[in-house]
Amino acid sequence: MTRVLVAEKIGASGIDLLKSHFDVDLAFDIDGFDFAERIGEYDGLLIRSATKMTADLIDKSTNLKAIGRAGVGVDNVDVPAATKRGIIVANAPESNVVTAAEHTMALLLALARNVPQAHAALSGSGKWERSKWSGVELDGKVLGILGFGRIGQLVAARAKGFGMRVVAYDPFVSAERYKDLGVEKAENSDGVYAVADFLTLHLPKTPETEGWLDAEAIAKCKGGVKVLNVARGPLINDDDLIAALDSGKVGGAALDVFRSEPVTESPYFGRPNVIVTPHLGASTAEATDRAGFQAAEQVVAALTGGAVTTAVNVPAIRAEDLEVLGPYVPLCRHLGRLAVTLADASSIDRIEVELLGRIADRDTRPLATATLLGVLQGHTEEDVNSVNAPAVADERGIEVVETKNASSRDFENLVRVTVTAGDKRTRVVGTTFGRRNRPHLLEAWGQRFDVQLDEHLAVFRYGDRPGMIGRIGAAFGDAGVNIVSAAVGRQDEDAAGTTAEAVMVVTTDGAVPRDVVASVVASDGFVAGQAITL
Repeated sequence: MTRVLVAEKIGASGIDLLKSHFDVDLAFDIDGFDFAERIGEYDGLLIRSATKMTADLIDKSTNLKAIGRAGVGVDNVDVPAATKRGIIVANAPESNVVTAAEHTMALLLALARNVPQAHAALSGSGKWERSKWSGVELDGKVLGILGFGRIGQLVAARAKGFGMRVVAYDPFVSAERYKDLGVEKAENSDGVYAVADFLTLHLPKTPETEGWLDAEAIAKCKGGVKVLNVARGPLINDDDLIAALDSGKVGGAALDVFRSEPVTESPYFGRPNVIVTPHLGASTAEATDRAGFQAAEQVVAALTGGAVTTAVNVPAIRAEDLEVLGPYVPLCRHLGRLAVTLADASSIDRIEVELLGRIADRDTRPLATATLLGVLQGHTEEDVNSVNAPAVADERGIEVVETKNASSRDFENLVRVTVTAGDKRTRVVGTTFGRRNRPHLLEAWGQRFDVQLDEHLAVFRYGDRPGMIGRIGAAFGDAGVNIVSAAVGRQDEDAAGTTAEAVMVVTTDGAVPRDVVASVVASDGFVAGQAITL
């Protein structure tokens, strides 16, 4: 009989589901269970966060076909090693969204009404301090939400129930989705800072969002704004927030997460205007039970031939299509990333993926998914992968359209990606060349050229006149950025004699600092510029 090991304690519902299908052992109930010695006996494994499935342990898992992680992240699993051995890894990404949203509301109410402080004064010190801990009503106040994914949307719905006006910013949510939820869409994060009485963060942790709420951002907020973070500790620059709490610019903070955890000493602790909890956002009996059951469902599906809907490493391309489609997967991901960066929009409504040439004769859904990954990855609070990318786009109200045409005029195969934001459409076009199928960019910002895509690049749009290319080169040279290749697309004067714009793409051997791009764009004649790391 198929054997499954449950390494850590989960809810009874998940264990019961597994037992209805398989022979199940509970490692946490067996004295002296030698995990490393016995892991090779099992076909399936269910873990939480304590079990570390390293490459060495995966090598010993000779019969293992599926790993279920009862929780959102899979940082404790060496996913590449599991993939190499053909082991499906699945998580439970929906398990804690309600719990996290409810904890945000709990902290919001506690922050508004000084509940922990009043309780401590009365219960701990016997002080009846009604006037000292008088709070504010939520009704009529503005809740600003940065990051409007599943958790942010649930928080918005609950806050509106308290009569709050909700203003949110997330460029990876369609404008229609905001309307459906009755939430005001800010054009940028500054639009949230300017109006929020309470500011809650629900952003992913990426290099771009590290220290997102810093002194510069806080300076744009209303005086006395109250800040909440039930997402990730590194989203906040701690020194800047503490300084703002001291000055009164920030009237209070409620923090469930910290830069490093666990933490038992912090400058935040003991402050009368700060509420802290030890990362309780996902800690409810219901969430724990839900995570175990959802992970168990995935293990059952993986071991019985069902659809593993939350797998993080299920191959997206059938073996028979790999030879044709394989080289276009990274190209599509790059084009998705490029299109959304060049669009530079406050919301995304639609993504079009056009596939032309012989690739159109195949099942090209993996290419549309790869494009979605390029658009979404690193911009949502949940991890996006080839399995859940379509669902993530759908719940954010982003329409995805895939079209195919077996003929391609100028190239054997061609991929066009268009991002629509309101009435603005941004298109990029690419293909692959040579025996090594190197990705090439053929069009951006309405101009055509040909440049091989590398990891780091920058794109500039400017009035087509002499000296512009030299100014870009000089700026990069002054900053110590080495240009590897460059290409320019341009048009001749129109019928009225107006000089058209040109677009220049440069690839570099290192990341282009954003301030370098900003300084070029700020100079005379330049219209726009973006630095992109693929």
